[in-house]
Amino acid sequence: MALDNASVSFLEMAAAAAGPDAPPAWEQTPQQAREGASAMTPMFGEGPAMHSTENIELTGWDGGRFEIRIHRPVAEPEAVFVYLHGGGWVVSDIDSFDTLGRMLAHQSGATVVLVNYRKAPENPFPAALEDAWTALNWTADRLGELAHGKAPLYVGGDSAGGNLAAVVALRSKDQGKPKIARQFLIYPVADADFTRPSYLEAENQTLLPKEFMAWFWDHYVPDHDQRSNPEASPLQAEDLSGVAPAFLVTAAHDVLRDEGEAYADRLREAGVDVESHRWPGQMHGFFSMVNVLPASAEVMKLIAEAVRTPATQAQEA
Repeated sequence: MALDNASVSFLEMAAAAAGPDAPPAWEQTPQQAREGASAMTPMFGEGPAMHSTENIELTGWDGGRFEIRIHRPVAEPEAVFVYLHGGGWVVSDIDSFDTLGRMLAHQSGATVVLVNYRKAPENPFPAALEDAWTALNWTADRLGELAHGKAPLYVGGDSAGGNLAAVVALRSKDQGKPKIARQFLIYPVADADFTRPSYLEAENQTLLPKEFMAWFWDHYVPDHDQRSNPEASPLQAEDLSGVAPAFLVTAAHDVLRDEGEAYADRLREAGVDVESHRWPGQMHGFFSMVNVLPASAEVMKLIAEAVRTPATQAQEA
């Protein structure tokens, strides 16, 4: 199936707005790429009102500071969801993902913690991962404040955020805490292999062509030898058994499709409960296009339902 009409229209609009002389994304500086990503934020609207919203500054592993934003949809939420945004570890922030976070909180009934992890190249690997780990543990220590003491803790993210979510889920398994009820991985970066078929298919070269993904990796993990580290490429982990149940979505026309699906297969082989979906007619980044692409709302509804139905109940049904 080709890209759906909504995606085609969006790409045409974006190309027209950029103009014929705009340089390819992978030839831009990180600051130029960030400005381009931020310019899209107004399209997403403001999102539902929350019972409360709070910004908190945390201290990272190296003494650096970063911010989290806590959206509480109701007075007594039933779950807590740590969400790690996409952007190739280089672009985007919690302001760009604020509407998505509000919608996720509103539809799932969970407190959503958005993590403004520090970005490469100023803060290369493992800074983003360590910030995500700090935020996850900070949240786990305060479940009784953010929801209730026995509330399930979820972690998830899209693209580079999906990469971080997968890695902190693995680290949680290896260290025995915090306990994660389910990991939500939306077209995650799982490896640094640019030779997979999905990287080479012409129809996949839309918002994230092969060259742009290589640009992101060059900024996040410039040392090529480190890219096989499972904390950068979770598909390279030797043992995935015992990790939290996974909910995984890939896009049919995405360079990351094959590695995401390979990760789902590895999880299943390790005995992990996995629910996975390949979304037809979609390109990389579609989930973050809230209030713009209809498929984003479809996946949001599915995630919200999964949050409201703990993995143990889903297995028993």
